[in-house]
Parts: sequence; C-alpha cells; structure tokens
Amino acid sequence: MKKLINAPADVLVESLKGVAAAHPELSVDLDTQVITRAVPKDEGKVAIVSGGGSGHEPLHGGYVGHGMLDAAVAGEVFTSPTPDKVQAATKAVDRGAGVLHIVKNYTGDVLNFEMAAELASIEGIEVGTVVVADDVAVQDSLYTAGRRGVGLTVLLEKLVGAAAEEGRDLASLVDLAHRITGQGRSMGMALTSGTVPAAGKPTFDLPDDQMEIGIGIHGEPGRHREPLASAHEIARQLVDPVLADYDFTGAPAIVMLNGMGGTPLIELYLMYGEVSAMLEAAGVQIARNLVGNYITSLDMAGCSVTVLKVDDELLGLWDAPVNTPGLRWGA
Repeated sequence: MKKLINAPADVLVESLKGVAAAHPELSVDLDTQVITRAVPKDEGKVAIVSGGGSGHEPLHGGYVGHGMLDAAVAGEVFTSPTPDKVQAATKAVDRGAGVLHIVKNYTGDVLNFEMAAELASIEGIEVGTVVVADDVAVQDSLYTAGRRGVGLTVLLEKLVGAAAEEGRDLASLVDLAHRITGQGRSMGMALTSGTVPAAGKPTFDLPDDQMEIGIGIHGEPGRHREPLASAHEIARQLVDPVLADYDFTGAPAIVMLNGMGGTPLIELYLMYGEVSAMLEAAGVQIARNLVGNYITSLDMAGCSVTVLKVDDELLGLWDAPVNTPGLRWGA
C-alpha cells in the first residue's frame, strides 16, 4: 500500500485537521468529526445535514457552505457515523426552522440518521429525512436493502441547499427532495479497486484485463465482470441501464460524469464526450453538466454517470450561488 498517510488509524482526524487549516470559512470539530459553516445561516431558515463514511471526498464535507450543506458528519472510512455525532451536527446547525437530513441508502447510514433524528426530536428539533437510492445497478447489495445512494446525492445537496437559502420551510424541502430523488438515476464502473488504509490492500481483486460494471462506492461488487473494453463501449454500458430505468426525454437534464478518485481528468472528459453524445442521440436535452471527482471511492479508477430530469425551477436552483470547497459559482 502506497498512500500519503502517517498511521492508518489517524487518517480521518489528520485529514480533518487539514480541512480546518485549508478552509477558515468552515468549523471542524475533531471530537464529533462534524464540519459546519464558521458563520451559520440566518435564524429561521432550515438547515441541511448530510454525512456518511469517509473516503468519498469531496462528499460530504466539501459541500458545506452557502448554497449547500450546513453540516457534514464524517464517519471512519466507509463506516457510517454514529447517531450521537449526527445528533451533534443536527443540534449545532438548527436555526429554529427544522433540519433536513440527506441520507445515502446504506443500512448503517439509514439506521444511524434515523436514531439521531429521534434524539433530536426529543430535544425539540424537527427533522425531515430524504433517502437517496439512485443506483440502477442493483436492488440489494452488500451494504443496502434496495438501491444504493450514489451520485445523485451531490445534485440533491446543491438543489435542496439552494432552496433552503431561499427560506423555504421544512415540509416543502422534503417534498422537493423526494421529487428530485424520483427523477435521477446513476450507474458506475471500476477499472481498479480502492484500498482502505486500515486494510492495507485492495478491497477486491480485479485483473489488469478486466473491468467491473455496476460497482458501488464502497468496493461492493458490480452487476458483472468482463474483459476491458473501449471507452465507447463502457459509456454504452453505463448509459443504457440509466435510460432503461427512467424516461429522461421531453425535459432538460443535469448530467454528471463523476470520477471514482483514481482516474485522470483527461479520461473523464473523454468519457463525457461519449456519454453526452449517447444521451443526446436518445433524446436527452443536457442543460447543465459536471465533469470531475465529486463522489469518490478512495483511489478507485473508474467513473459513474448520473442523469437528473429537471425543469425551470430546478435549473434556477442549480444556477443559484454556491460557495463550498467542492462546488463554487455565482458567489
């Protein structure tokens, strides 16, 4: 294992110290492993909290700031944060109008955020929850009951975060979040496995001449393994299942071509060229896009495609100012 670390057990805390040093606009609590805005939003606005296991950076801590999250809770690598830490984040950012939890559909995350919401309600904080389950690759996998929550999480945090800045109430934000989760789908693939620092070796063995189609973001196995193919063929294997699962025609779409952490940007742009051509040929009107590493799996090489059907309202929320380490425009 070759990594820029000191000791495997210290990776998360030392990384959070680096976040604090790099971003004075954020506040980092090393005890609870919670990242919040240094300057909270106005009283009377709904706060947005997300989180999960680390190793997916910039998700979630990189999306704390104006126009997105109010807090992100960092669990150990690929390990859900405990309920007390989620509750601490919820309590820290509540501005009197309730808190929305955005939860990726992994069993540990769902259970721990649910327990944290119950603890917060005892303290008089109203909590709404949306569970993201956009991965078309599988119904049930190693860490989930139902579909996994993957790339759509990034788009959801941006859109709901913008709506919260407008001053919308908790019930309307929950409704908006459910509408978004119903209209987005994702599919990913891997060329190599990632390596969890504490494990010291790749999560799964993938020969040089093989690729894994339909992987998750924790090294979960995919739909199937097959010989390495061209970028054009890989794009086809990502796009077709997404289009087969939902009708994206007749309205604009936001498309994200996401890197899994170990693939260079030159290849991600090459893949976006392939993916965008296939989507447009299928009648998908790409109105906005993201290309880069937005929700990763440590050093895994590979990529994922996320497509979200939108309308003028959602495009307006997408274009609204955002100022976070991971996404920034108009601010």
